Amino acid sequence: MPRANDAGFTLLELMVTVAVLAILAAIALPNFQGVLRANRVATASNDLLAALSLARSEAIKNTHGAGVCASTAGTACDGATWAEGWLVWADTNGNQLFDGSETVLKYTQARTGLLGNAADDKIIAFDGRGRRRAAAAQQIHLYTDKCGSQPLQNNFQIGPTGQVTTQEEACP
Repeated sequence: MPRANDAGFTLLELMVTVAVLAILAAIALPNFQGVLRANRVATASNDLLAALSLARSEAIKNTHGAGVCASTAGTACDGATWAEGWLVWADTNGNQLFDGSETVLKYTQARTGLLGNAADDKIIAFDGRGRRRAAAAQQIHLYTDKCGSQPLQNNFQIGPTGQVTTQEEACP
């Protein structure tokens, strides 16, 4: 009676397979971390761009204005940097400031591994026609804590007409 072949791997085959997988993981992991950082900045940038667009749209809709500000908890404009989070509110009284009685339209929390410029301009306010209320140019910078050689800083320029432009640059 013929004997059936044993199915399975030998110890040597298993060790070679594990060694090949370890080499592939060592090559792929740094590249994968770069992709994760790039996605983190892209997601936060898209959220901020959406928040600025929402504020401008709401300002036109309610004719009193609206704004976006750096915020840590979504209850006040108290953020030290834009990476700590931001909120969008409808400026119902038209004073260009977030008052506790005004409606918060959207709040975005901070993301880990993300940095931003100091929120010197903590408030970006739009008037009833969608134009920026501040006389001076306003900018927001978002970037990761470990950039490496990738251009992982997104700069937002809010023009006098309220139009937002973005540009990718090298981190500081």
